[in-house]
Amino acid sequence: MGQEMDTITESILLVDDQPANLQVLLQTLGSLGCKLLVAKSGEAALTIVQKARPDLILLDIMMPGIDGYEVCRQLKADPATEKIPIIFLSALDETADKVRGLQLGAVDYVAKPFQPEEVLARVTTHLTIHRLGREVQQQRDELEHELQVVSQLQRNLLPEHLPQLDGLKLAVYYETSRYAGGDYYDVAELPDGRLAILVADAEGHSAPGTVMMAMTCALFRSCSTCREEPDQLLSYINENLCKVNKESFVTAIYAVYDPHRRSLRIARAGHPLPILYRSAERTAVEIPCEGVFAMGWDPYPQVPVTEIQIAPGDRLLFYTDGVNERFNEQQQLYGTMRLLRQLEAVNTDDPAKILDGIVDDLARFAGDRPADDDQAMLLLVAD
Repeated sequence: MGQEMDTITESILLVDDQPANLQVLLQTLGSLGCKLLVAKSGEAALTIVQKARPDLILLDIMMPGIDGYEVCRQLKADPATEKIPIIFLSALDETADKVRGLQLGAVDYVAKPFQPEEVLARVTTHLTIHRLGREVQQQRDELEHELQVVSQLQRNLLPEHLPQLDGLKLAVYYETSRYAGGDYYDVAELPDGRLAILVADAEGHSAPGTVMMAMTCALFRSCSTCREEPDQLLSYINENLCKVNKESFVTAIYAVYDPHRRSLRIARAGHPLPILYRSAERTAVEIPCEGVFAMGWDPYPQVPVTEIQIAPGDRLLFYTDGVNERFNEQQQLYGTMRLLRQLEAVNTDDPAKILDGIVDDLARFAGDRPADDDQAMLLLVAD
């Protein structure tokens, strides 16, 4: 990439209404190997800039018609030309004139009569700065494209849709704080109409978190037999993560729903406790699921499993810590209590609308402060 950019011939636009000044500039800058463009008025300069997009402009101030100040103002007001560096040329040597030029967006100022060494030094400096800025921007654009591709690939790992079972409705909310993140959720239909539900959170929300998220996805989908037992599934993922992981970890909560018994068997590895809203009591509480430490450190000797029964109207929320640990502008945490109150406050059994209410409440709480972490929520509502 760098070699390709080095072969580009840079162009400099010289703007002056005096032919003698233009001749001096042409002779002075001829050794740079740049393409030299000439304009003898402000109007001509604006026309040339729109067509040629020079890499640098040497602009006289005192010209009939449109003067250099106005040319500079118009160029800096146009997003297509605002980043072209401008060096003012003028016999004016008052500080106020220099300040005005710099305030309009010029990068430098050269007084007449020209000193060739000074002109060369300033032009070379600003061409180099502009070239480096262009290279950095190109690298940023390429990185932006790569990140967008990674983000889409990661979202392709998520389920295309959530199954809707008799007696159970599901909805999900998923948002990364950057292009790609470490949060993950998945579902799998099991024999006898049972449903497997996984919510996981890989440490971090950059490249390591993205890789760990993808590995968790691959391991979950590769083990069809161990998905039937929550403890076996977490042990399997953990065992394989331990083989390749040295520095990161994954928290997870895994549940198997049995529609015939209206029960969920839940296993937890370092993950936030699920929240259960009981419609009969109209209260929401955290389920005291005993758990193990996060996956990716050491093999588990045993993974405890908690079983709960759910009744019509009950709501069960699995979420990642990017939700309850969301900060506002006053450095306050959203907290688990607000999640509990949100589940209690809604008057609908539509899981998507319930999640929308939580998301809206999070946004009001956070204000203008962006999310520091990825956020995932998966909500079950029993019919």
